Amino acid sequence: MKSDVEDLMPRLLPVECGAGTENLDLTEPPRNPQEYLRQVQLEASLCPEVVVAQIDPKKLRSKQSVNASVEGCHAAPLGLSPSLGWQRLQVSNFSHVRQTIAKNRTHWSGHSLDDNVQMPKMADEEGWTRFCLGEEVLRGSAVGVQDQEPALDYRKLGFPPFLSIISRLNQATVQTVLDVLINWLEEREFVPQLGRWLFSLLACLEKPLLPEAHSSIRQLARRCSQLRARLDSQEDERLPALNLLICLVARYFEQNDLADQE
Repeated sequence: MKSDVEDLMPRLLPVECGAGTENLDLTEPPRNPQEYLRQVQLEASLCPEVVVAQIDPKKLRSKQSVNASVEGCHAAPLGLSPSLGWQRLQVSNFSHVRQTIAKNRTHWSGHSLDDNVQMPKMADEEGWTRFCLGEEVLRGSAVGVQDQEPALDYRKLGFPPFLSIISRLNQATVQTVLDVLINWLEEREFVPQLGRWLFSLLACLEKPLLPEAHSSIRQLARRCSQLRARLDSQEDERLPALNLLICLVARYFEQNDLADQE
C-alpha cells in the first residue's frame, strides 16, 4: 500500500506547483488537486520561519497534573547523613510494617471509629490538614509527643494515623492526603505529627507507583533534605525523622539518585 501511494503522489503534483498562486483565493475551496497543492504552498509561504510561543507560566503550573523534576536532594551537613547500614535496617523495618498493614487491612477497616472521628471528604484539602495536624499546628504551636496527655482533644491536636483510620483510605485518598501534607510542608517547618502521617501514608502507598506518586515522594525527599541542610546539630530531634523519610523514598521506592551515600 505504501509503494502505491508513493507512486501516485508524483502524478498528482503539478509540473509548476508554484505557478499561479498570486490569483488563488484562500477563502474558497480548491476546484482540483492542482489548486489544492498551490493553496498549501501559498499558506506555507505565509508562515514565519520561526515562531516564539507566548506562555504564561502561572497558567501552565495551575493545569499540570504531574510535577516532574530531576533536581536532586541537598547534601547533608557533615555528620548528619545516616550510614548505609542504618538505611538498610530502616528499609527492612519499613517493609515489615507495610506487610503488616496489608495483612490486617480488612481487620482494622472493620473496626468502628469513635464518634468524634469525622474523616474529611477526599478533595477537602483544608479539612485533611486540620484532621492530621490539628488546630494547634495550624496556628503555629507544635505539640510534641511528650506534651500529649491521656485525655486528648484530637480536634485541636490532630488525629494520629491509627490503623483503624489509614486502613479506610483507598489509594486515591492516600495520594491526595500525601500531596496535601507535602504541599503544607513546602512552606513550613517539620513537626512530629506530620512525620507520623507521612510515614504512615508511605506505608500505605502501593507499588508499582503511579507517575503522580513518583513526583510526590521525590518532592517530599527534596524538601526533607532542604530542611536537614539547615540543621547544625546531630542532637536536633527532627534529624532522625528527616533522614528516615529521605531513606524510604530513595531506598525503598528506588529513587536512588536521591539517596544518601556513605
